Amino acid sequence: MNGGEAWRGNIKARLYERTRERGFDSLIAFAEARPAVPLYVLADELGSDVAAVQILSGLLYEAEKHKQVTRLVRDVLVREFAERFPGGWPGVLDDVSRGEVALALGTWFAYAPETHKERVDRAGDALLANPPPAGWRPLGPDDELLRRLLPDDEA
Repeated sequence: MNGGEAWRGNIKARLYERTRERGFDSLIAFAEARPAVPLYVLADELGSDVAAVQILSGLLYEAEKHKQVTRLVRDVLVREFAERFPGGWPGVLDDVSRGEVALALGTWFAYAPETHKERVDRAGDALLANPPPAGWRPLGPDDELLRRLLPDDEA
């Protein structure tokens, strides 16, 4: 991002214009075509005047509209883990790797909408209490373990 350009003009219109230019009819479709790609990379793909938080906000708007917020919340964790742990879940949770996991879970919690914060907190605690196997790397929001930790609840 260059000089605050992402905050000038009609942000929503810019997001959807760029998304359509790339052949997608929604921000969710654009993101789903790039599973496990960090939000900042998605933003960069749409231009230097797009910020990751704008992508997140647009995705949340669409997810709320389609009653898929829980799925989006899982997707955000997948993207955060892909960025921090490209080789998958650490084999040993020593002080360094536990700190990295805590940072990933903390970021996930921070990005979660208020409606899901308590559930995200419990899911993060469950991951730390019963770590997945070494190398576990969720590739999308429909990962079996993530669906058990944070099942869909929308009608």
